[in-house]
Amino acid sequence: MRILLVSLFLCISVLTIKAQSKGNLFIIGGGNRSDALMEEMLKTAGLNQSDYIIVLPMASTIPDSGFKSIAAQLKKIGSYQVRNFNFSKHNVNDKKWIDSLSSAKLIYILGGDQSRFMQSVLNTPVYNAIHQAYKSGSTIAGTSAGPAVMSRFMITGKQLLDTVYKETFNKLWDKNIEFEQGLGLLQNTIIDQHFLKRNRYNRLISALAAHPDLVCVGIDESTAIIVHEGKAAVVGESQVIRMARPQNLEVSDKHLIKFSHADFGIFTAGDVIDILP
Repeated sequence: MRILLVSLFLCISVLTIKAQSKGNLFIIGGGNRSDALMEEMLKTAGLNQSDYIIVLPMASTIPDSGFKSIAAQLKKIGSYQVRNFNFSKHNVNDKKWIDSLSSAKLIYILGGDQSRFMQSVLNTPVYNAIHQAYKSGSTIAGTSAGPAVMSRFMITGKQLLDTVYKETFNKLWDKNIEFEQGLGLLQNTIIDQHFLKRNRYNRLISALAAHPDLVCVGIDESTAIIVHEGKAAVVGESQVIRMARPQNLEVSDKHLIKFSHADFGIFTAGDVIDILP
């Protein structure tokens, strides 16, 4: 009996360690990255002096300039080693780079075009290395396009019906929002960024109608959520919007979305929100 109890305790301990070893997501809504926000990101990652940070700049049209900017800020705050891994210009099968990526304590995804980023990493060892780092306890962070790629269903920014790009949608049409496959670090949550600054309510409501079983989160600029095991802590200067559970969802004969009500919340720094359905 005693041996059985000891064995059971060891099994529970192993499961607890595995649960605690899962990493964090530090998802920034774009805009200004204050030193305070970056300090919070480094704190979340729990970096030691021997750890390093890898920046993935593939979403950006100016990857070198983007890297220099974030590297200068991070080195000023923490004096950590920051590496630039641009897989748009480098072999995605380079084992040395892939091993370094999967062992990085903090991976930071630059802003730009989320579809461009996914074209560089989807179905490659880079995708797997990011997931391995996250499972091993690393922090995956990103700004602007970086938040969009965190989701399984990634908002591209394009409309399928009204094809002229706008910051928000003119109408809440059914099947107007375009999704592509993202990293899937968030399986049950769709993220939108620059949210209040660019008035993206129509876009996120359209996403919620397209996937009513998921939680939709809009993060404003200079603001972030820290995701760990289904919960998201809000940090930064502005607000985060959460939408979920639309009731009596229908589509009119004019292809307009309608529902009677849904969960809706506005959150600020210090709040913790549930991002599971």
